[in-house]
Amino acid sequence: MEIHLNRVDYIQVGVTSQKTMRLLPALGKKATQKVAIGDHDGILTCFGMKKGEAVPVFKTLPGPKITRMDLGGPVGTPQEKIFVCSGSQVRGFTKKGKQFLTFDANLTETINAMHVSVSDLFLCASYIYNHYCDCKDQDYYLSGDKINDITCASSENLTRLVPVLACQDRVLRVLQGSELAYDIEVPGPPSVLELYNKDGGEEILFGTTDGKIGLVHIGEHSAVSKWEIDNDKKKGGILCIDSYDIIGDGVNDILVGRDDGTVEVYGFDSNSEPTLHFEHVLSESVTSIQGGCVGKESYDEVLTATYTGWVTGLTTESQKTEVGPGDEVKLSKETQSKVEALRAELEQLQMKVLQGREQYHQISQSSTAVSAVPVFSINDKFTLCQDDASYSLTLEVLTAIDNLLLQSDVPIDLLDVDKNSAVVSFSECDSEQPNGNFLLATYRCQANTTRLELKVRSIEGQYGTLQAYVTPRLQPKTCQVRQYQIKPLSLHQRTHSIDQDRPMNKLSLVGQFSFAEIHSWVVFCLPEVPEKTPAGESITFYFQNTFLGTQLEANYCKGEGHFRSDNISTISILSDVFSKEATKKKINLNISYDINDDSVSHTLKMIHPKLEYQLLLARKVQLIDALKELQVHEGNADFLIPEYRKILDESANLLEEYKKQPAHLERLYGMITDLFIDKFKFKGQNVKTKVSTLLEILDNYDLNSLLDFFNDA
Repeated sequence: MEIHLNRVDYIQVGVTSQKTMRLLPALGKKATQKVAIGDHDGILTCFGMKKGEAVPVFKTLPGPKITRMDLGGPVGTPQEKIFVCSGSQVRGFTKKGKQFLTFDANLTETINAMHVSVSDLFLCASYIYNHYCDCKDQDYYLSGDKINDITCASSENLTRLVPVLACQDRVLRVLQGSELAYDIEVPGPPSVLELYNKDGGEEILFGTTDGKIGLVHIGEHSAVSKWEIDNDKKKGGILCIDSYDIIGDGVNDILVGRDDGTVEVYGFDSNSEPTLHFEHVLSESVTSIQGGCVGKESYDEVLTATYTGWVTGLTTESQKTEVGPGDEVKLSKETQSKVEALRAELEQLQMKVLQGREQYHQISQSSTAVSAVPVFSINDKFTLCQDDASYSLTLEVLTAIDNLLLQSDVPIDLLDVDKNSAVVSFSECDSEQPNGNFLLATYRCQANTTRLELKVRSIEGQYGTLQAYVTPRLQPKTCQVRQYQIKPLSLHQRTHSIDQDRPMNKLSLVGQFSFAEIHSWVVFCLPEVPEKTPAGESITFYFQNTFLGTQLEANYCKGEGHFRSDNISTISILSDVFSKEATKKKINLNISYDINDDSVSHTLKMIHPKLEYQLLLARKVQLIDALKELQVHEGNADFLIPEYRKILDESANLLEEYKKQPAHLERLYGMITDLFIDKFKFKGQNVKTKVSTLLEILDNYDLNSLLDFFNDA
């Protein structure tokens, strides 16, 4: 069943954080609801709609930025008390705007997640979870990785409130008091949690930073995963979720907001499987989403708040009037007054701009004038995409972006992104120089572009910094720099377990280093490792290479570290980096290796399908021009063999795929070459002179002859 929702923009506040907008409960069954929203200026705004106009109920004074919002209230009453977090402080307001609570949690870090349930307050800041009852300390828990969100399951079947933490290491941690009861593995780093039933219950919805959604049923001692929705269409990560019956079939639907501006409504089919019923794309990331009735009585809508503070409704009320031929369109008095008000507002704004320009011009002529740099906030994200082993860099600015300069001191490839309409130009780089650049690229953005998405692919073993210089369309011209670390094993991703039956190579370290020092080396080498030193005396992490599918196990403690991988090049990179880092700190390291020769042929067999596919694709692309010329010459392609006709039919797709994967073949050749050099490096042999022979074999590729060359060299 398709639903039709129409967009209505209500008001704009300042820049907003994730989950900082809520709908207050309705007073009647079909009555409109008030909207509460907090922004980075520290202002809490509450407004309602009257005759199509946003009417403020209350507005607080500016202060520290609001990072989270939740609603609460006594048992059995409407949950209409508004709680907001700023820094380490929680404030409570009534629906009329009277402040009744100021609670300082005395945390050293900013609160980034909160849940309110009657007199219980649950707060999280980075790695720390705190539970307060009537503002008194109850429970405390230190998480192994960053906490992104929190909610609590509660029902008649559960004897207590069950706090659930969404942690960056792809795990939901379920707590009992100050202890971990159990954890649930999820398919990606969870960014948001929401109860499927707002009145409580044991079913919790989660969304991940890589765009997946799921539902888990929480018990006191274990959990059951009900369903998961994959992100096949490569949409953005999930920032907010809500449940509300917008379709009107008596079953709560799932409302989803993503960081690429996509708003989705999922309903349930007869088999209780979630299916997409509606999709709308806004121009910026959706930070909050709620289902309710705001604009007009009896008309349900999906209310969203975006990063730049726009509160937008997608309403079931029709915004169009249909007329027949020859009919006259008459504007209602309400619409006429709206148009007049907008015109008046526009004139006022134009006057303000003119006055501002004149004022600026006069001041700039003055000899005593001091130029101030305009401040603007950037919402940026640099994440590894598992599907195509590339990094996605997303930049979002409050005003339009004029241009973006990318600079890298390590070799990286820029990949094509469909959503990106900016014009890119490359500058020549001298990478031979010390501190030279490998990449200098400028993106010139089209008018009103506030969000830019780029994709880059790095080479494992080459590490350094990628810098983005963002220049918005502001006067005077100003620029902000953002830095992103490209790590030595940048294409590795955390995983829950590995296949122990594969042939593994082992690297062992022994030396006078502390647990914190070896952990800092692992953080330097690998992505998705928490910067904070883990609690306990030792730790084990598992990783998978997103490009090849090879794996790595890292187990270390004070004075000792063991690293196992089925890819000999991974062991070689780790060995080089650890040696360098230990030398910097003047730590004497005893490094030993246990090399398994079978692992080399195993890795080559893993590369084989990728290499074969890319060689075939390259050959097909080479043939396209010649086949097109033959087709033009002969008038049709009927005389060609079916294989060639198929290449002609698919030429557009083949060229697009080839264009999207620049240097893919060179990457695979490079990996095989590194594997060859690393295999003999551990035997104390230098085989760089034989690399030219290896490249000849790769040009006439056959797996068996490649395996023979590796064994006989």
